[in-house]
Amino acid sequence: MSLPRSSYLFTSESVSEGHPDKVCDRISDTIVDAYIAALPESRVACETLTTTNRIVVAGEVRGPQDVYDQVADLARQAIRDIGYEQEGFHWQHAEVENLLHDQSADIAQGVDAKGNKDEGAGDQGIMFGFACRETSELMPAPIFYAHRILKLMAEARHSGAEPVLGPDSKSQVTVAYRDGEPVEAASIVVSTQHLDESLSSSDVRDVVEPYVRQALPTEWINGATQWHVNPTGKFVIGGPDGDCGLTGRKIIVDTYGGASPHGGGAFSGKDPTKVDRSAAYAARYLAKNVVSGDLADRCTIQLSYAIGLAKPLSIYVDLHGSGRVDEEALERALGEVMDLTPRGIREHLGLNKPIYARTAAYGHFGRSPEADGGFSWEKVDLVDELRAAIR
Repeated sequence: MSLPRSSYLFTSESVSEGHPDKVCDRISDTIVDAYIAALPESRVACETLTTTNRIVVAGEVRGPQDVYDQVADLARQAIRDIGYEQEGFHWQHAEVENLLHDQSADIAQGVDAKGNKDEGAGDQGIMFGFACRETSELMPAPIFYAHRILKLMAEARHSGAEPVLGPDSKSQVTVAYRDGEPVEAASIVVSTQHLDESLSSSDVRDVVEPYVRQALPTEWINGATQWHVNPTGKFVIGGPDGDCGLTGRKIIVDTYGGASPHGGGAFSGKDPTKVDRSAAYAARYLAKNVVSGDLADRCTIQLSYAIGLAKPLSIYVDLHGSGRVDEEALERALGEVMDLTPRGIREHLGLNKPIYARTAAYGHFGRSPEADGGFSWEKVDLVDELRAAIR
């Protein structure tokens, strides 16, 4: 059996809220929030497509009619919040087509609670959660810092500090690991839309470099760090006018940047009865509590479900050789300290709230829990129960 490598390069990417796919995620989650705000038990599976001045919303819903009637306005508000007012994609002028329809009765009968039957999973599937000690947020370093670069740039754009920046941007950070620890940035890639056509790649680097340096640990950037800022040159046409967008196409960006397995299901556009979303949140919550509780330095958790059945079919834990407890004992404990049925997850994490539009960019994990219940899966309030349950 070979030992894991201790020195290597690992890369993760992020994309901004103005990336075409993220525009779609934002619209879909804005619609989820509107339905849940009006009726917490609403069922929503909303997909969005965007292209030049056109938005198509499709999927299945069960909720108030007045929310359905607001879909076009909700889509426009999401685009306005992101900041699109360009000729090829403008929140006022884009055509919005609403193709949402009622949820299938066949799906509803398997998912809804009825009589002695508890609420079942909305679909079959596998979900993963992950946590590690590479950052204080217990996230892998490459994806955490790739997100942070773009978030700082977006804040500067929204505040007016950097009016030359457009909404569409991407980042990529390659981290060098030595003895298994992240130590420096081997390369940094930033491609950002800019509203001044005369700017060169060098000019754009002058704008974005301070935010990159602010995002990363000071000692990580040195003379050996490779920089690639707008390497293709001019980037003026951005967003859905430059490239078609779809909901759910950035699932690795949304999670752990490739540092952990992914079950394949997207999050955005889905209400919390969908285990693609809620069980992935639960798995992250449990993994974070395992690492925060010093039970391991690195933790991957897999959950699996079958449509219409409430309880997970399996709970799997991998502590990557860093554990201070038995993995089988931990698997048993996880099922004891948290009800991992769809209803149990929603109630434990308080997921029937309009808290999803904010998750649509810069990652669903590694964020701070918020007072209104947002990012509740980032809490580390289960540590004592978890320790007590291991035997």
